[in-house]
Amino acid sequence: MKKALVIILSLVFAMGAVFAAGAAEKAAVPKIGIAVPSPDHGWTGGIGWWADKAVDELQKEFPGKYEFKVLHADGYAKQISDVEDLMVWGMDYLVILPHESAPLTPVVKEAHAAGVKCIVVDRGLTDTSFGYVNLAGNNSEMGKVSGIFMRDFMKANGLTRYVAMGGMPVVIDGERMTAFFDEMTKEPSLVNLAGGRNYDFADWSTQKGLELMETYIQKYPTIHAVFCQDDDVMTGVLQAIKESGRKDIKLVFGGAGSKAAYEMIMNDDPLVKATATYHPSMVYDAIMYCLDVVEGRKSDAFHTAKAPLSVVLPSVLVDKSNVMDHYDAGSVF
Repeated sequence: MKKALVIILSLVFAMGAVFAAGAAEKAAVPKIGIAVPSPDHGWTGGIGWWADKAVDELQKEFPGKYEFKVLHADGYAKQISDVEDLMVWGMDYLVILPHESAPLTPVVKEAHAAGVKCIVVDRGLTDTSFGYVNLAGNNSEMGKVSGIFMRDFMKANGLTRYVAMGGMPVVIDGERMTAFFDEMTKEPSLVNLAGGRNYDFADWSTQKGLELMETYIQKYPTIHAVFCQDDDVMTGVLQAIKESGRKDIKLVFGGAGSKAAYEMIMNDDPLVKATATYHPSMVYDAIMYCLDVVEGRKSDAFHTAKAPLSVVLPSVLVDKSNVMDHYDAGSVF
């Protein structure tokens, strides 16, 4: 009887151990929360598309190995709520492109304090006293790459007069425009029609690009080239040029690397010869970086650091020679 009791108890303990192990295994599935803005222009539309693409690929390749939740927010208040919801969900990792840096900083810091490892994309936080990864494009390099191409193209083709548009009065815009003008001013024959290093802000908006270009067309009898820093803005600039019938303009240079720009380059557009990358696929890179941290291929020591770890993605020139290396027919941007 005692022997039978011992056997029964052993079986009970064994089954309990099996169930406990199963529960531990289930609890160990890493939860990765992803918070991105809803589309308000082409670039942010691309951010959402590339985030969804990364998750879809990983779920197909590693079914059940990770849990993902992707949330899209139409403003900073909604995104704060999204991060709070992800914390309740029990995320272990957060990949976020902040709608705005300042209002999102406290909730990301709260997540960090709760043990969540954070990867912030593009726009850094306003508090740099705690450890997270800040993965972003190289704004200065984008301006430099753009300026070198435009300067050399104009010089080679005997062109001298240009206009320039910025995005918005923020730090990254200043970095791009400073580097752009640094290159343009190396060729003394080139003339910025607005004078010196002056330019107008196009708000990274197609409509504002159209309006500014209409103003320039009326104001300046001769324009040889246009730098507008952004492919959404470029769409409006090209529309204004087409509607005006002007033939003096020989180059329009945008930026970011939209599918539309790539297709123009592929199809030998008479005005669009190249672009510089600052691509929304950076959120895809951030999610893959996060996965490397999960798997131990990259260190998670950034989490306990006293300052962010900066990971900078290069900006490269895309022209006819390499456009197919960057083109994705399925991308929304």
